[in-house]
Amino acid sequence: MARPRKFDEERAVDAALEAFWTAGYEATSTQDLCEATGLGRSSIYNAFKSKHDLFRRALLRYMEHKNENIEAVLDSGLPVRDKLRTLLDAIVEEEVLYAEDGRGCLVVNSCIELAAKDADVARVLERDYQRRFELLKAAIESGQRDGDIDRAKDAGALAHFVIAAIGGLRVSARAGVGRDALEGIVRTTLDAL
Repeated sequence: MARPRKFDEERAVDAALEAFWTAGYEATSTQDLCEATGLGRSSIYNAFKSKHDLFRRALLRYMEHKNENIEAVLDSGLPVRDKLRTLLDAIVEEEVLYAEDGRGCLVVNSCIELAAKDADVARVLERDYQRRFELLKAAIESGQRDGDIDRAKDAGALAHFVIAAIGGLRVSARAGVGRDALEGIVRTTLDAL
């Protein structure tokens, strides 16, 4: 009979998420994960099989949280253009905070660090992108029906554009671009819709 686990697996995933988010996948050692979670190596490997498995779970947790925030904004009663402004403004605020601690967005960080060399993480990132794309496309199509967004424009292309603008905001913030420039990117993005 297997011994029952004496730790909260979800708390361990959250602690590992913070470790990976701070240092990245490659730079986070098993010892770092032990220190972050308070678990021994055997407990980590018994519960999560591998560092990669734990990272995958942490990344999925992060994505779920971010996508819940996007859904909450897009489900609000605001006109679509205001929803998108709210979403983009929130990203600027988030990135200004991230600039202070140097972490950035874990999804963007994972795209840059792992997507080209880790097929499993690349698939997770692709599914996440597709989910955000569908959410944004549906919101844009709604805005087109309401007359808030130009009906002549391709809703899918606009959804990709908004995702690219979000990624650009995040990378620009990491490169040291200040709030004024980030807010300019938001205005330009909204003008393009």
